[in-house]
Amino acid sequence: MSRILVTGKDGQVGFELLRRLAALGQVIGVGRGDMDLADPDAIRRGLRESKPDLIVNAAAYTAVDKAESEPDLALAVNAVAPGILAEEAKRLGAALIHFSTDYVFDGSKNAPYTEDDEPRPINAYGRTKLAGEHAIQAVGAPHLILRTSWVYGMRGRNFLLTVLRLAREREELAIVDDQIGAPTWSRAIAAAAGAILTSIGYGQPGFRDTCAGKRGIYNLSAAGQTSWHGFATAILANAASARSGESTFALAHLPALKPIATEQYPLPAPRPRYSVLSHAKLQREFGLAMPGWEFSLADCMRSDS
Repeated sequence: MSRILVTGKDGQVGFELLRRLAALGQVIGVGRGDMDLADPDAIRRGLRESKPDLIVNAAAYTAVDKAESEPDLALAVNAVAPGILAEEAKRLGAALIHFSTDYVFDGSKNAPYTEDDEPRPINAYGRTKLAGEHAIQAVGAPHLILRTSWVYGMRGRNFLLTVLRLAREREELAIVDDQIGAPTWSRAIAAAAGAILTSIGYGQPGFRDTCAGKRGIYNLSAAGQTSWHGFATAILANAASARSGESTFALAHLPALKPIATEQYPLPAPRPRYSVLSHAKLQREFGLAMPGWEFSLADCMRSDS
């Protein structure tokens, strides 16, 4: 049976990947305690012991604001580690799937970004993620780099869970309304990654060559777009329709939502004003259409798991 190593096993995307990829092979999940991505020796040791056929890197330094004051740690995890994963994949004769971000763009465009648009990150997090892409590409191992955006789910820290927590604590929430993107459910990301692997014959003879032929960057985010305020509005609308006692999302009282400008909510790291991603290449190469963000959000809030 093929062996798939998934980093970030306790994270939003990593957790979902463990469940989704189990149908494709033996899945080995590792977290920071198993293989610290800030430690190059630990990465090499872990991969050489497990000898996977496929490495799926769902781990990252994702604290966007904290990265401004911890650029070295963010660089180690987001840039140096992916390069080492690619080197070890090449050494083992394995392939690599790596997740990147819409924050590699500066947000100055007014139409969905394609994979051919020039990245211009405006914060430390985005710069380190872009450096990770470059490190992987420089190695030349079979790889797929999947850029996603505004990830949320039932685990960890994310906008969905933050809005629901604050909705129980406050009478009014002030939410930024001039940053536009595509909220993407972690489970939809894992499902898409599994569909991509199936479409290119993972587990079949010649998979590595097929992956090498498809190697490159692909945008993988929900269809459609909204602002953070629009996202919050949809979250509360779904919470309002949930029946008390049957859903952890049910709210006894809904707070008022106040739209504000980015300047009214200053943060250490600047964010792109527009970071919607085009999916034309994903559909063309893999025949894969991502679900709309509103559909996925409703599905997530119905799932309760």
